[in-house]
Amino acid sequence: MPNPYGAPEVTVREVNEKRQAGESFIWLDVREPNEVAMVQIADERVAILPLSELAQRQLAALPAQAQAQEAEIVVFCHHGMRSAQVTAWLRQQGWTNVTSMAGGVAAWAQEIDPTIGTY
Repeated sequence: MPNPYGAPEVTVREVNEKRQAGESFIWLDVREPNEVAMVQIADERVAILPLSELAQRQLAALPAQAQAQEAEIVVFCHHGMRSAQVTAWLRQQGWTNVTSMAGGVAAWAQEIDPTIGTY
């Protein structure tokens, strides 16, 4: 199902292929701290920025490596709606290489790594 924000999406399989190929990108987790505590994708590329913090601090909340508008960023959340919202917002702010990971961490657990669990 396409997201209601019209944000471009990438599948978990496509993200995993990028990861396995060693491609450089920022994986932006916009879930809240209690969600991150339950389930995490272990990867050095993951930067955690809860949507609530982004809403308060806006662009200043972005991690340093994501400040460049040409940075490749893959945004994810639990199921893909919040990440689509953040992706659409970042694109409105001028970021051009941002996509939302469709299905979020739930799809990652189902299709890529069932050992991380679900919630």
